[in-house]
Amino acid sequence: MIAAYPFSAVVGMDDLKLALIVNAVSPVVGGVLLRGEKGTAKSTVVRALAALLPDVAVIEGCRFSCAPSAPDAECPDGPHRIGGSATTRSARLVELPVGASEDRVVGSLDLERALTEGVRAYQPGLLAAAHRGVLYVDEVNLLHDHLVDLLLDAAALGTSYVERDGVSVRHAARFLLVGTMNPEEGELRPQLLDRFGLTVEVAASRDPGERAQVVRRRLDYEADPDGFAAAWAGEDAALADRIAAARTRLPAVVLGDPALRQVTSVCAAFDVDGLRADLVTARAAVALAAWAGRDAVTAEDVRQAALLALPHRRRRNPFDAPGLDEQQLDEVLADAAGPDDEPPPGGGQPSSVSSSPTESDGREPASSPPGAGDSAPSSGSMAPPPEQAPVSAGTPYRVRTLTAARTAARTAASIRADPPAGRRGRSTGDPGRTIRARRPTGRLSALHLTATVASAAPHQRARGRRGPGIVLHRDDLREPVRAGREGNLVLFVVDASGSMAARQRMRAVKEAALSLLVDAYQRRDRVGMVTFRGTGAEVVLPPTSSVEVGAARLAALPTGGRTPLAAGLLRAAEVLRVERMRDPRRRPLVVLLTDGRATAGGDAVGDALRAADHLARSGAASIVVDCESGPVRLGLAPRLAVALGGECLRLDELAADAISGLVRPIGPRRAA
Repeated sequence: MIAAYPFSAVVGMDDLKLALIVNAVSPVVGGVLLRGEKGTAKSTVVRALAALLPDVAVIEGCRFSCAPSAPDAECPDGPHRIGGSATTRSARLVELPVGASEDRVVGSLDLERALTEGVRAYQPGLLAAAHRGVLYVDEVNLLHDHLVDLLLDAAALGTSYVERDGVSVRHAARFLLVGTMNPEEGELRPQLLDRFGLTVEVAASRDPGERAQVVRRRLDYEADPDGFAAAWAGEDAALADRIAAARTRLPAVVLGDPALRQVTSVCAAFDVDGLRADLVTARAAVALAAWAGRDAVTAEDVRQAALLALPHRRRRNPFDAPGLDEQQLDEVLADAAGPDDEPPPGGGQPSSVSSSPTESDGREPASSPPGAGDSAPSSGSMAPPPEQAPVSAGTPYRVRTLTAARTAARTAASIRADPPAGRRGRSTGDPGRTIRARRPTGRLSALHLTATVASAAPHQRARGRRGPGIVLHRDDLREPVRAGREGNLVLFVVDASGSMAARQRMRAVKEAALSLLVDAYQRRDRVGMVTFRGTGAEVVLPPTSSVEVGAARLAALPTGGRTPLAAGLLRAAEVLRVERMRDPRRRPLVVLLTDGRATAGGDAVGDALRAADHLARSGAASIVVDCESGPVRLGLAPRLAVALGGECLRLDELAADAISGLVRPIGPRRAA
């Protein structure tokens, strides 16, 4: 087995390592979400952490890792005798794959025992395996929402409740939950973000020297993994001892009233929802004090805990970037400090994550940058902004859901297809999660194996079964019933020509598109963007789940030049063709924002209408947003809508609230 990359050898990323260690010291903090661009060694650091966790003593033969000194009273493998036969093993790192099913996560009917013994027994899932260890979810934003809900509920309660396949089980599930994600691939819902205790933004270092150090260590590791790990074993062992010592010290750390007042003042000042932020910040501050070897929480512990616990809880709309104003934070901490309290050291460094410095064999001490990948500067190292008035905690950013967004939903609902996971509306059929099993009414199309076995298992003795295997009758057969949410591919086709730049049309177009992006975010759609101007069309945003990226590309959209409308429509048809090959079940919806004028080529208008007809024959539903304004109107956009077989709305209509009567179901798609 190849040795894991050592935690101490990671270059940079102090905040990331500190957040992981805080959770290792006190798992009740609630886990950590690592957000960052691809290639920043998020997975490498998480895997390296598992080797630092103390060994766990478990009752021998218990599949749920019960502790010999305090076994779970409701353990499915119990009851266990206190002080019974025990063994010691390393803390587990359990990885949850993106394609995991619900029964793999929470467990299900033990098919082997059902087939061989004819009994209903429970087969533990990944939550049980992760108990008293680390549960690592790479690309957590790509998991289905209901699986993320299951994980976070278990992490918050420390217990997993299983009611499925005729099995009713409760077992302990206390683990360090670590999720990683690339924001370009889509965001988690704010409700799910809030359930992660801490979050860290990870970015690659822009310092050539530090990047060179990262590359050199990685090459050395790949050349000799065992030798590289052995060279850093001393530093890793010192960190492991320090984590164990901090865990021992944790129950004795005092969170005094002044520190608690600072915690609650910070959470109130930054206008976070609910009280989970206060609890997480308090727990993280206590863990930081234990990690630093202190017996009481200080203002700096509160400061660092807030920098890790609050940024992702301040988002007020999908396009807000996580963040916290450090100058405002220092001011709030100073105001909340009592007359006898020590003022918080603004801009203080985070607690060190290293062991004692060493200069052996020419290496840097472990407190110097760590990273198998890249680094993000420590929040404590960020220079405070210049003096200014206190930044307001901010009012929720409100965007009205416009008529076009509602039309998009109606349009999507009119397309007959088996949609992938999304939130356009409830759908049954494949795909989707299995919600129950039923007897087939006709020919069996798919077999729900566990439900079938569970139905047949109680009757095996009566049916005279002898030996392994199971006797099935047709009445035992069950088929799955699946349910999910529809999802669209919303492709924005934006006219960025000179005529659109006139009369401030482009500003109104961007506002309308932003509102549609909000709707796409709420409904878990994939979004893409094609623009056309000058001599051709360009895919400025390939289809993605990240509407944040779409909003950023929209804000930076240049305008000017002629209007190659036909080129834009043909490029849109090509994008949909490629996406259909990747995911044939996703419903395509084209939102064309244009004044309809085509000025590129001899028969520009005719070419545009023919391109529109070609796009319509591809099976895509369409909405045309008529951006024409002024006293003279050519009425070209409605002609495009007819050619596309779609709905046409005027741009000024999109600013009105009381126009729901204009929304009409789009007609059936043309045959290809």
